[in-house]
Amino acid sequence: MGPLMGPLMGPLWDDGAWTGLPALEEDLTADVCVIGLGGSGLTAVQELRARGASVIGLDAGPVGGGAAGRNGGFLLAGPAPVYHRQRDPVLYRRTLEELDRMEEAGFLRRTGSLRIERDADGLADCTAQATALRLDGFPVLDYQGPEGSGLLFPRDGVCQPLERCRALASGPGLYERTPAVSVARGVVETPGGRISCDHVLVLVDGRLDGLLPEVPVRTVRLQMLGTSPVPQRFSRPVYLRGGYEYWQQLPDGRIVLGGFRDLGGDEEETSSTEVSDTVQRALDELLASLAPEAVVTHRWAASVGFTPDALPYLGEVRQGVWAAGGYCGTGNVIGALCARQLVSDVLGGPTYWS
Repeated sequence: MGPLMGPLMGPLWDDGAWTGLPALEEDLTADVCVIGLGGSGLTAVQELRARGASVIGLDAGPVGGGAAGRNGGFLLAGPAPVYHRQRDPVLYRRTLEELDRMEEAGFLRRTGSLRIERDADGLADCTAQATALRLDGFPVLDYQGPEGSGLLFPRDGVCQPLERCRALASGPGLYERTPAVSVARGVVETPGGRISCDHVLVLVDGRLDGLLPEVPVRTVRLQMLGTSPVPQRFSRPVYLRGGYEYWQQLPDGRIVLGGFRDLGGDEEETSSTEVSDTVQRALDELLASLAPEAVVTHRWAASVGFTPDALPYLGEVRQGVWAAGGYCGTGNVIGALCARQLVSDVLGGPTYWS
């Protein structure tokens, strides 16, 4: 087969309307410097401002230009590991509370989400997950429908992830296209200026290991595609095969579809955001089984952080330098919680992540 041709190589979420933020071109001083202006970094900026701290926020690219604005738009309770394998009712409850905050802010469309499995082992794992959730008092329903068999999580939802980031990127002291060249206690160096600060919060998921190599997070590529509008057939986002494949249909009928990271193998252990024929052709085949009339209009990839135990890393990396990342593909909700926790770590306050 020939090379992939035609579709726009960029996320379906980008409508081209963003006017952008300036690049940093002077030396500045603030209480806190936040590196990374995705969902987690911008949550931290909001938290810090709410507590009266002065903040400078930086991103090496545009706001939401990393995984925060290039993901599938899923807003799911819990961290990446299936609940019965990482059974933490306090953390799960906090993610539900974060979903409520997102709904109040107008970012969450509360559709519920589906976990669909197509083999006996997967369905048995659904049973184990549902049993653990019910024992701890969390809502989950057995599901049988046109998507297949599995579980329905009624409090989950979806968002337009890039729109969310851009909506949060308001107020003074935020700079795009300003990479952090070096990070140390009390100072962040950039090509255009130096930031002097009391604390540094690094809230970068993919490529975190490039800025802070001592953090146990590796960068992995996730790939997606988007389509033309087709008749509505999916009312909820779907995780298939334990989340290796995932899709949602937008209210306007377009489908966003991602997955097959395992099929790509070692080729996906990269910081490149170029799409590959291997994964994209597998996505095309899955799309043809879901909506054969859909025309692919967009193809894209994102760099995300993975950890050995599938739980995020967060903590003080160097003296005065704090970091969070490694959300394992579930950063929209978990990343916001980690950001709130880092702010509490440096300024004091409630516990969001134990």
